[in-house]
Amino acid sequence: MIFSVNLSAEENEDAQKLFNQAQLATREGDHAKAVMGFTKVLALKLDKRVAAGIYQERGEAHFKLAKIKESISDFDAYLKVYPERDPHHWMRGISYYYADEFRKGYEQFERHQTVNSNDVENAVWHYLCLARAKGVEAARKKLIPIVGDGRIPMMEVHSLFAGQSTPEKVLAKARAGDVKGALLERQLFYAHLYLGIWHETNKEFKLRDKYIALAAAVASNHGYMGDVARVHAELNKIKVSKGEK
Repeated sequence: MIFSVNLSAEENEDAQKLFNQAQLATREGDHAKAVMGFTKVLALKLDKRVAAGIYQERGEAHFKLAKIKESISDFDAYLKVYPERDPHHWMRGISYYYADEFRKGYEQFERHQTVNSNDVENAVWHYLCLARAKGVEAARKKLIPIVGDGRIPMMEVHSLFAGQSTPEKVLAKARAGDVKGALLERQLFYAHLYLGIWHETNKEFKLRDKYIALAAAVASNHGYMGDVARVHAELNKIKVSKGEK
């Protein structure tokens, strides 16, 4: 990669090494080291589009460290260069939720709906932000309708937030059929994550803690949403045991 025409070949090579080291740290889960590496690269005189991509990666690393405001700042820097990507940036919407910037959050998810119309998670995060800003009843009335999210048990999760299902039905849907192994874990991860957050909106904090802990216990297997579960636990001081089932 050419990081900048303003850098010498040797400087570009050094920048590449720093960048590779930061990405390796990300893959290994050492997000503090990743942030340090990305920051060193950003200190160079980079092409603005190259820098924007690195801001995005550092923003994700900041979020994984539960440094929410820093993640938003980095995502903003990325979107300043690529404003056309704003509707796609659900990650910033999630960061807004944890930063208590609920209006910005639900507006971000409203824009995301225009480019991702069949995703229950978008409807749920919109609901979560709106519930914190205007109350649960207002959020339920404006729950974004979703059709066609084929991921089990997401449509049941949507029904739960609509007031048309129960936690027991969500769990039953996640376990239904002859599903085993990684697929069962994935389905239960999403059930547990969104049950935890649903209980939080209803101020049922013991149940919130129970389900968030279950989701966070397998966070490393579930990408960015796994990090969301883990960060949610960290910010709310929820004890997580890797042996939980």
